[in-house]
Amino acid sequence: MTTRTGPGTAPPLDRDAFEALRRRLADEVRRGPDDRRGGLGELTPARLLAAAGEIRTGRTVTLAAPIGTEPTADNPEPCDHRMTSPPESGASPAGLHFALDRFAMNVHGNADSHIDALCHVVYDATLYNGVPATAVTTGGASELSIDAARDGIVGRGVLLDIPRLRGVPWLEPGDQVTAGELAAAEAAQQVRVGEGDLLFVRVGHRRRRNELGPWDVAATRAGLHPEALRFLAERRVAALGSDSNSDAAPSAVPGVGFPVHVLGIHAMGLHLLDYLQFEDLLPFCEQLGRWSFFCAIAPLRLPAATGSPVNPIAVL
Repeated sequence: MTTRTGPGTAPPLDRDAFEALRRRLADEVRRGPDDRRGGLGELTPARLLAAAGEIRTGRTVTLAAPIGTEPTADNPEPCDHRMTSPPESGASPAGLHFALDRFAMNVHGNADSHIDALCHVVYDATLYNGVPATAVTTGGASELSIDAARDGIVGRGVLLDIPRLRGVPWLEPGDQVTAGELAAAEAAQQVRVGEGDLLFVRVGHRRRRNELGPWDVAATRAGLHPEALRFLAERRVAALGSDSNSDAAPSAVPGVGFPVHVLGIHAMGLHLLDYLQFEDLLPFCEQLGRWSFFCAIAPLRLPAATGSPVNPIAVL
């Protein structure tokens, strides 16, 4: 495991090194040829019951950002939210009426909080665990869809705050978090990531966006270095979330634009939660001196979808 803990970009990986890492991670977490749940299989009833012990105050906190409805540099095609009733022509007449609305959105955008299903990443014509890419068609996904999480993703959440570790308000776009930094954040925060945990890594993306404004995150953003996924495999986490999309840009692997998505989803079977926000949670963690909490994630019931908008709730 890499032990670098300083700020900045980590060394790039050539394609051969990346492929070796991908095979190694897939072997380390292999769950059998018929597995379709990936890391969700780590969420056993016993671990869920143990996670309930994290509740100390009864406070609930959202980990989701507000859904954007106006075009921005990182969200040029925002959610289209429209009121369908009452009519714009004027006040409603007397009697019973309902206010109605509808929305349409790009689930996998670069601003709104969402969860990626295991069918989201196609790599070398396959999905997670060797499922053929033909399982996803214009009609939706016949395997590995977000429906795998229809009963919710519930367990012990752990937040590792990398800007806190580095002593900065946020990581600058292009910075990459190493496995060594994840371990160092554990030690600094006096918490340990365990089997079946829901790991959340803060890079400060949302705070930077709030204070400096949106930017083209498709071109440059902070995230994890691919080697950091070795930490997740060793701890056998159940899912990974970030206030960025976990992948740094530019990519550390030439020719692979989203190496962390390839490793996390395709190789390891982890549902990834992208563009969350932890600014509401941080004050409670700091006040309580605790960086673990009970967490409930409930994707929409979209049986053939590659992901879903999501609003994770931390219970402290």
